[in-house]
Amino acid sequence: MSGMITVEDALARVLASAEPPLMEERVKLEAAHGRVLSRDLVALRTQPPFPNSAMDGYALRAADASALPATLTVIGESAAGRAFGGVVGPGQAVRIFTGAPLPEGADAIAIQEDVRRDGDRIELTAAAAGDNLRPAGLDFSEGEALIPAGRRLSPRDVALAAAANHVDLPVRRRARVAILATGDELVAPGGTLGPSQIVASNNFAVAGIVEACGGVAIDLGIAGDTLEALDEAIRRARGVEADVLVTLGGASVGDHDLVQKALVGAGMELGFWRIAMRPGKPLMHGLLGGMRVLGLPGNPTSSIVCSIVFLRPLLRALHGEPDAGRDPSRLGRLAAGLPPNGLRQDYMRCSLAHGPGGALMATPAEMQDSSLVKVMARADGLIVRAPHAPATRAGDPCRVIAFEGMGV
Repeated sequence: MSGMITVEDALARVLASAEPPLMEERVKLEAAHGRVLSRDLVALRTQPPFPNSAMDGYALRAADASALPATLTVIGESAAGRAFGGVVGPGQAVRIFTGAPLPEGADAIAIQEDVRRDGDRIELTAAAAGDNLRPAGLDFSEGEALIPAGRRLSPRDVALAAAANHVDLPVRRRARVAILATGDELVAPGGTLGPSQIVASNNFAVAGIVEACGGVAIDLGIAGDTLEALDEAIRRARGVEADVLVTLGGASVGDHDLVQKALVGAGMELGFWRIAMRPGKPLMHGLLGGMRVLGLPGNPTSSIVCSIVFLRPLLRALHGEPDAGRDPSRLGRLAAGLPPNGLRQDYMRCSLAHGPGGALMATPAEMQDSSLVKVMARADGLIVRAPHAPATRAGDPCRVIAFEGMGV
């Protein structure tokens, strides 16, 4: 493939640069959402710590409810946070509310709908049920492993950690990602545009993907097409202690593509810079000391596709998430036929909908030019086509990367 490496080979090299994962740090519960747990989390207490009622009703001895109707004497009350301190004896009952501790001596709950009360006397109209009781440890027990290392913590996970009596959690440090747009043709949004200039937009998409992956995006701005400007930007990336430097544009070897030259001059060990994929062929990867470098193409679609295929797995690996290189695609069906594919793996923008039987139907966008921002913004995902894939017809199976849930 004329010096190009496969997507699979490129991804393996990118992931290899993530070893070992970033260091561990501890964060308070309120800052733990979205962070990646660095070690298994175990319960520091038993939940619930005591048997309690699952319903409002009356706590009593099951033996007293064996023959109906049964009349019992109410001797007290047990509420959440205010347990009954006595013992339930024969012919006795305690008014109990949901979540309240089961009094000593009681082993059953009669729900209030099955009871007629007159003063301190109750008459049971139905048998008391054992399934109205929650035993101690029904949820979890002290020492039990609750959340595995490598899990990105959801709000539900944080709630579980709090219930298990944790006040802070061990997580991986967030990857610091410096993002540098390059090119004399670029102007920041709101700036004054010359006759040959365009507005820079790729950096915003990449920053959003970094944040969605739990990283910290650091905007280095725009560097012009001079070695001096690029050298200064590389110094700033080192100064902010970036774990990853993402450059946008200028990674090829044309007369105006100086990014690779500047990075190699600064000491970068170049891994590769040409991949058999479309869009995204001129993608560069290397190591500059302890900083990983991803040189993404300048076209908007190319930079986003390469961020999905390479940057996202790299960040997941740095954060210690398992299966960081797992294929994110799933099975779908084409809503329209496609011609044979060429020698590069193709990532085609598409819209997605559920068809008959729940099948995921992918409709390729009419225009696939990698410079089209609007087409990418309106897409729901990518159709992935292998090199030399044959022509297809509507209804044929395909592989699809859906954007939903990926932070794209």
